[in-house]
Amino acid sequence: MGPLFPQELLSSEYNLLIGFLIGIAFGFLLEASGFTNTRKLAGIFYGYDATVIKVFFSASITALLGMFFLHYLGMIDITATFFPKTYWIPTLVGAAIMGLGFVVGGFCPGTSLSAAVTGKIDAMVFIGGVMIGIFGFIFSFKLWAGLRSSGNMGKVNITEWLGINEGIFIFIFVVIAILTFIGFQKWQDKWKDKLTQEDIDDLGL
Repeated sequence: MGPLFPQELLSSEYNLLIGFLIGIAFGFLLEASGFTNTRKLAGIFYGYDATVIKVFFSASITALLGMFFLHYLGMIDITATFFPKTYWIPTLVGAAIMGLGFVVGGFCPGTSLSAAVTGKIDAMVFIGGVMIGIFGFIFSFKLWAGLRSSGNMGKVNITEWLGINEGIFIFIFVVIAILTFIGFQKWQDKWKDKLTQEDIDDLGL
């Protein structure tokens, strides 16, 4: 696992083993936190459950602050971190497809796999749709050449694009996250008044 494996501080066997164990732990936490419940996942789009947005923002802030301070302390070189070129048009198209699938199916690829393991048929159907999409894209790869190469911005990160300091961006991002937490929590509290006790227990609110 990076940065240990790229620096040859970890063998390929242990790298795969650690990845396997992390995958199991991740799936377990998804199930334990209720993320295999489609109603809970879709709740972010309807306003009655803000758990998903809180988790994603918390994960982003943790990674953001962790990498920033490790770079500041000289433990990692953040400028050596790999990231691909940005193609903003296909990125927006992919995000729209992903978001639509999330709303309609109530799963993302990761949560669908965890839910399928627990025996949920809707998750298995969702995975089938994902596979159809993957193979459909593979066999029609050449048809999307124009879309895939459109909106090329090169290798640029968001702070370079906005023209601001990394520290200022992190501060703004954290403030936005906190305000989002507060706003969604108030929205969720209003929704709870409209739900039955059975709904609240089922969603773990």
